[in-house]
Amino acid sequence: MKLEDHMSPKTRRQYTEEFKAEAVRLVRDLARPVAQVAWDLGIADHLPYRWRAEPHQAECQGHIRQSMRAEQSELVRLRRENAILKQERDCL
Repeated sequence: MKLEDHMSPKTRRQYTEEFKAEAVRLVRDLARPVAQVAWDLGIADHLPYRWRAEPHQAECQGHIRQSMRAEQSELVRLRRENAILKQERDCL
């Protein structure tokens, strides 16, 4: 048997906003390296940097994080609707 037969597909872990905020707070407040805090939390060491930058990026764009997600989902919905309308048009 191959090793691939026993491996489960990788799933992306989801973190709550509270967990992200706590991780960023620990990195900011503790006098330890980011890699050590990340190791203690069981996360990749690049995640605290990303989570720390997300609110700033959203603020710079004039949006809060939730509105960015809402806009993204609206864009996906409109693209789907556009594809359906193109198919209907082509059938006529």
